Amino acid sequence: MEPMNADPLTLHPIALEGRHVRLEPYVDALREPIRAALDCDPDAWRLFAVNGQGADFDPWWNTVTDRIAQGGWIAYAIRRRTTGAVVGTTSFLNINRPGRCVEIGGTFLHPDARSTLVNAEAKYLMLAHAFAGGARRVQLLTDARNVRSQAAIARLGAVREGVLRRERVTWTGHVRDSVLFAVTDLDWPDVRAGLERRLGA
Repeated sequence: MEPMNADPLTLHPIALEGRHVRLEPYVDALREPIRAALDCDPDAWRLFAVNGQGADFDPWWNTVTDRIAQGGWIAYAIRRRTTGAVVGTTSFLNINRPGRCVEIGGTFLHPDARSTLVNAEAKYLMLAHAFAGGARRVQLLTDARNVRSQAAIARLGAVREGVLRRERVTWTGHVRDSVLFAVTDLDWPDVRAGLERRLGA
């Protein structure tokens, strides 16, 4: 049994560096590089809860930075180390420090960075950061229609826990079923080993 006075989750907005990517916490200087990375693939954006493309980017940016300021999110630009270009974004969401739980979400990759090791290493860095900070559970949610995202999350080693039916309404008005995955502190050693083998290949 866990002690009742277990330390809360500690997550700091620091840069996370890997072999393939560098995750950089949001600052104003990243606004335009992130805009450029996200301004593509309208079909993919239709599967997101909120639109961050085109004319909707500025309201999206303001919402994210407001939530960062409130302490519930840490958002990152994903910078590809081979080119130095920002190729997407990802975030820690719904940070529950006393409960030692957090969600990874808000991930969008430019099409050029998909089907590469960019996503796997970004998630590896975030999972490692969360569990080093005392996380007990890291969850990931995705639209039930987003088969690509579900496959990518499963390849990380996360456990598919079920479907949250009619969980939210997206920016298009679609009533979304969300597929829930999670990695717990008990899962993490095996998940970490699998990701390290994959990233070292």
